[in-house]
Amino acid sequence: MRTPDLSPAETPEVLRRAYSCFPSGVVAVCAHDDGTDFVGMAASSFSTVSIDPPLVSVCVQNTSSTWPRLRDRATVGVSVFAHDQSELCRRLAGPAAERFTGVDVLSTADGALFVDGAAAHLACDLHAEYPAGDHTVVLLRIRSLWANPRVDPLVFHASTFRAFETPLA
Repeated sequence: MRTPDLSPAETPEVLRRAYSCFPSGVVAVCAHDDGTDFVGMAASSFSTVSIDPPLVSVCVQNTSSTWPRLRDRATVGVSVFAHDQSELCRRLAGPAAERFTGVDVLSTADGALFVDGAAAHLACDLHAEYPAGDHTVVLLRIRSLWANPRVDPLVFHASTFRAFETPLA
């Protein structure tokens, strides 16, 4: 039996390299006030959690200045980026003042804001938050949704965006 070549999990570089081995979906979490004040961010730490109740999670850095603005909104929109939306994802991860420049959005009367053309839209409210090191695990309860499983999602893997290969027969 061989022994694995393990490194101590003590440096951010070692951890990021290991985390980059796991592909994740990429989402936008967005909301608005009366259609004028758009606030949103991109998140690559999105996960489905539960069907009953319908929950998803995102992990937000504790230093985020965007999450405190989203936390108190009645409803937030979660858009699962489509495979061809990497530039939109980069924009929503960039400087706050420029995040919605050139982004086509859809909105609901209760404040959920969605990226048009995404693979799925989830209208959610805050279910719970849990401190987790330098991040906060945010559980969102899905209230309504739209999804198109024929649209391939944007995937983040090894610190870059990737596309799915053709499914095996």
